[in-house]
Amino acid sequence: MADILLTAVINKSIEIAANLLVQEGTRLYWLEEDIDWLQREMRHIRSYVDNAKAKKVGGDSSVNNLLKDIQQLAGDVEDLLDEFLPKIQQSNKFICCLKTVSFADEFAMEIEKIKRRVADIDRVRTTYNITDTSNNDDDCIPLDRRRLFLHADETEVIGLEDDFNTLKAKLLDQDLPYGVVSIVGMPGLGKTTLAKKLYGHVRHQFECSGLVYVSQQPRAGEILIDIAKQVGLTEKERKENMENNLRSLLKIKRYVILLDDIWDVEIWDDLKLVLPECDSKIGSRIIITSRNSNVGRYIGGDFSIHVLQPLVSENSFELFTKKIFTFDNNNNWANASPDLVNIGRSIVGRCGGIPLAIVVTAGMLRARERTERAWNRVLESMGHKIQDGCGKVLGLSYNDLPIALRPCFLYFGLYPEDHEIRAFDLTNMWIAEKLIVVNSGNRREAESLAEDVLNDLVSRNLIQVAKMTYDGRISSCRIHDLLHSLCVDLAKESNFFHTEHNAFGVPGNVSRVRRITFYSDNNAMNEFFRLNPKPTKLRALFCFTKDNCIFFQMAHLNFKLLQVLVVVTPYDCFFSIPNTFGNMSCLHYLRFEGGIIGKLPNCMVKLKRLETLDIGNSLTELPTGVWKTTQLRHVRYKGFSQASNCCFSIIHVFPNVYSNNLQTLMWMNDEFFEPRLLHRLINLRKLGIRGVSDSTVKILSALSPVPKALEVLKLYFFVVPSEQIKLSSYPNIVTLHLNGRMRLNSEAFPPNLVKLTLFQFEVDGHLVTVLKKLPKLRILKMVWCKHMEEKMDLSGDGDSFPQLEFLHIREPFMLSEVTCRDDVSIPKLKKLLLKDGTSNVRLSERLAKLRI
Repeated sequence: MADILLTAVINKSIEIAANLLVQEGTRLYWLEEDIDWLQREMRHIRSYVDNAKAKKVGGDSSVNNLLKDIQQLAGDVEDLLDEFLPKIQQSNKFICCLKTVSFADEFAMEIEKIKRRVADIDRVRTTYNITDTSNNDDDCIPLDRRRLFLHADETEVIGLEDDFNTLKAKLLDQDLPYGVVSIVGMPGLGKTTLAKKLYGHVRHQFECSGLVYVSQQPRAGEILIDIAKQVGLTEKERKENMENNLRSLLKIKRYVILLDDIWDVEIWDDLKLVLPECDSKIGSRIIITSRNSNVGRYIGGDFSIHVLQPLVSENSFELFTKKIFTFDNNNNWANASPDLVNIGRSIVGRCGGIPLAIVVTAGMLRARERTERAWNRVLESMGHKIQDGCGKVLGLSYNDLPIALRPCFLYFGLYPEDHEIRAFDLTNMWIAEKLIVVNSGNRREAESLAEDVLNDLVSRNLIQVAKMTYDGRISSCRIHDLLHSLCVDLAKESNFFHTEHNAFGVPGNVSRVRRITFYSDNNAMNEFFRLNPKPTKLRALFCFTKDNCIFFQMAHLNFKLLQVLVVVTPYDCFFSIPNTFGNMSCLHYLRFEGGIIGKLPNCMVKLKRLETLDIGNSLTELPTGVWKTTQLRHVRYKGFSQASNCCFSIIHVFPNVYSNNLQTLMWMNDEFFEPRLLHRLINLRKLGIRGVSDSTVKILSALSPVPKALEVLKLYFFVVPSEQIKLSSYPNIVTLHLNGRMRLNSEAFPPNLVKLTLFQFEVDGHLVTVLKKLPKLRILKMVWCKHMEEKMDLSGDGDSFPQLEFLHIREPFMLSEVTCRDDVSIPKLKKLLLKDGTSNVRLSERLAKLRI
């Protein structure tokens, strides 16, 4: 697990090297040689660690001890870089030379110590003959349970009947593109079991067939030999020109082949050179299973993809029942007490619909007495027991991740189970901790790369998408409980992060904790800070708590390397912010949510590296000097009070204070809005204004030039404006949120508007007519709107809502019917959601079919 820390060191050394390059000509430039050495050495060590894992898994304690030494070295190097980087960024040719030389000399001396430690690790490796880190014995093939299972007789599926029928129909469809079906999903869902049943059910309809296990380390030659045997090549044909003979046979025979557990596309590129295309008139077919949706998409296209989902509760309990009573004559609960049945259902619920977890748990229970006491003990310790049983299967997916993605995946474990996590939070925290780094240092490139990483994790079926944006991007996501437990276990092993439950196991471990999360145990939080009064190695602190003691700790402790701080409290309790914070000079990301009340202390303006300040879902107020934090990129806050908004008045004192880095500003008070704000914030992409006045309406309507970067605009009106808003000159605004009452005409809307939310509006026939004509509108939400006409008719003259896909109406007032009288209006509508207070709203026949 040292690879994660080594990757962090490499990323940070790249950033330091970039800073030194900028400062060529200063006394710091000569340190570039040390940084280059450090970067090169860490890369070599990371390669060694990657190779050494195989021997560690095999149980070689000497390799294990060496890896621990490397992990500790990497952690100490990261500490050094995290302390040195801020000094590099602050230094320039105007700084006192003596001060610059002092910390530069100190850094150089630390590098020399690192060189000695690297040399000592190499001495240990050679002295004790810890040199062979790879397994070169090609003749030694370990026993593979998956390979054996593929050829076992058991093909019964429970709860997957609908999946089976869908796949069978797709497989036998004469027009199936590429002749491929791809069964994909997270580990443990039963992909192989389902594929085996499908293969067994249809193979008699083909002239020849074969099923092979591909695995994570495939050998194309062995796979082709296996296929050749099963489809009928003679021994002579397999020995002489086997590839050509196999291809020739499969060109003339109708075949079906199951390729189980494909991990990457490279093996398919090898196999397809021999396997003929199977979308010909012959009608051959290929079935694949993979954990990676992109692999299935690459082989068979989008239409081939069938994503397997967890079982629903009743099917889960049916599978559990079958496995519990495997050796019983009566396969039922007739002799069990109602309490035992309830415990059984609770146990099944903890398995999260994952068949592998259900089977593992049933196996544990079969080895115990069928009593309430025995089963309750299993229920209480289920997380660890299931993880032990499924760990190897789940761990394969983690090991398949590129090294750079592993810490990003582990980050999900910092949140509680079943937590819906915003993509915005993840990407900005990854960037804050330099888990995502681009050589150019360009923030947009880093955000784009972070989005790619998240999409990759989703494609690998390690992460589940919860919500999507209008343009198909991930808005929020979740991680399955089993994979969450995997994150927690792997993070502890690598010292990436700890939880409230595992931070106290090893003496001295507390002081080395780099990230910690508290889900619920308030006493654990107090104990952690009591044992670690100087949390100087802490990079990230997550608190999901009902106890406000965290704010007491923030007021008094030194968090000098803390980069991410997240505090989430209940909304029905109030938590006061202290008047001062301890040292958080490296903080990049701050998020408060819940009943957190008060004003952020003025010491926050000293946080020169703060990039994300998200207090929008709390009662927290901004400090007056917050705009001195020139690295700010995202600011979210409610902006209700005068205290929060007075920070904007600083424009009158320091007219150039606004940062070009700012991308998000939600919300600001109307009285501080003025044209030069948008002229200065040239990178602003999201803006919210509360209490919009006639003056602001005039400014927005007449602004020239319009801000090119602005994509999202939210306006909250307290009173009805006398002015008509005109946003038709804003070509890049795609999302518009209007809260309040006003008269709108076609000029009110940006020409490329995709998503529109109307909140507390008066909706009449004129407004509906205007909305019908919006050429690119795909999502329309009407929330708490007063409908001036009981019937809302969505019909038109063939051009009504030409692109609308989703219509959401919530708590309408005076609306009794929504209708569409023809089949040509709203041609692309896919979903109609009526929510809260809509039970009496009638729908025309066509719209009723689209209701969700």
